[in-house]
Amino acid sequence: MASNNVNVAELKEKMNFWSDNFIIRDVCRLVVVSGLVFFVIFVVFFNDPSCSASGIFSNLKISPSSTQPVASSPDVYPLNVSHLAFGLQGSEKTYHFRKAYLEAWWRPNKTRGYVYLDTAPTGDLLPWSPNSPQYRINDDLSKLLQEIRPRSALMPRMVHGILELFREEHEGIKWIIMGDDDTMFFVDNLIDVLSKYDHTKYYYIGYPSEFVLSNFWFNFNQAFGGGGIILSYPLAKALVRDMERCLRTYSNLSADLMTMACLADIGANLTPLKGVHQNDLRGDYSGFLSSHPKDLVLSIHHWDVLDPIFPKMDRFQAAQHLMKAGNVDQSRLFQQTICHHRETSWTFSISWGYSAHVYEKVMARSWLMTPIETFRGWGDSNSPPLFMFNTRRPFGDPCEAPHVFFFESIEKTSTNEIITIYARSAPRNLLPCAASGNHSAEFVSKIRVFSSATRRPEVHRAECCDVVSVKSSGKAEVKLRECKIDEIIA
Repeated sequence: MASNNVNVAELKEKMNFWSDNFIIRDVCRLVVVSGLVFFVIFVVFFNDPSCSASGIFSNLKISPSSTQPVASSPDVYPLNVSHLAFGLQGSEKTYHFRKAYLEAWWRPNKTRGYVYLDTAPTGDLLPWSPNSPQYRINDDLSKLLQEIRPRSALMPRMVHGILELFREEHEGIKWIIMGDDDTMFFVDNLIDVLSKYDHTKYYYIGYPSEFVLSNFWFNFNQAFGGGGIILSYPLAKALVRDMERCLRTYSNLSADLMTMACLADIGANLTPLKGVHQNDLRGDYSGFLSSHPKDLVLSIHHWDVLDPIFPKMDRFQAAQHLMKAGNVDQSRLFQQTICHHRETSWTFSISWGYSAHVYEKVMARSWLMTPIETFRGWGDSNSPPLFMFNTRRPFGDPCEAPHVFFFESIEKTSTNEIITIYARSAPRNLLPCAASGNHSAEFVSKIRVFSSATRRPEVHRAECCDVVSVKSSGKAEVKLRECKIDEIIA
């Protein structure tokens, strides 16, 4: 009987054991399943862009794999003129006759920056014009110059100007732009172009000279300061921190090459932009501007050594006249548009806001994109290669020589159009082109060009145009438009 009681007790104990195990197993299974369900919900919910994680869970959102590209968040404040700071190097002596260049493009109370002089202004510079940038006197570097003995005292002064501008301008600045007092900048285009770059990264932007020997004498990979040296704010900050070492190490170099060398030590290389024009050219610049590259124009330097770009004007008047068009639509300024008038076999080439050429035969766009060599190089050499771009020689052939018209006036219409008028500069004094039927264009005196009032900051493709009419009264009309898909300009 006792034995039976023991067996019964053992049986109950075993049953309780297995019962407890089943309960534990069920609990574990429930925990595992619940955990998997929660994990799936967690992943789906917190990584769904349509769901916003809030509160303490906001930090639990799973990050994308580090191997996947992550788009940068859009800038809360799109680039505008207040984000640019200009440092314009000049001298008291030169600014008397150069200030008109700066005042043609400077926007008082909007543009930020300074013109830097070597000594305090005198004479007709006083009182200081409210249409000019504020002036600053460059720092006295005489002690440093005695120590480093540079090849020219001007070179460290120009590079040190970056530091002097940087310490003046901080709040909201994204780009530092250095130039000369005879440089014209096109602010709207600068904003459009620089907005494509991340200003929080290291960017050193500019362009070499158009003249081959200038690049050979200095460096093919440097930005020339007259055309403009553009630095992102973080890069300018890094250069300023390294300024003394920079000036001491590279005191034997020219200013622009010194800047390039110091930036190279930081790890920054040149990002070239074709719209930056150092312009180591002389004489008649119209051939280049009439076939400007497709890139937005950003700067033009050396106004003092170029002929006035418009006939019957001095350099100051020409700069102001150019900005009549530039202040309306910089995105089209100098942009070349080409179309044909089939009835006469003429070709119209429009450099918007500057010039119009009429050729008495159908010309290929690839040929007209090449500037007519109306200008000379900076040096005395006449041995090619002279320029960093192809040129075509001026022709006396009536089938190759254009009738030339220059920008005269501009107006906006109530129909969201801009009308620019181009007037003949002088008679061509050549016979008609016999090869295309002797259709002389000598009687044309003015060309009216209609364009959209909508700006074109993205220049992926040139515009097309139509010759609307050519009247016996001497007036021609051309309408610019977007090219059709697969349209051929020929």
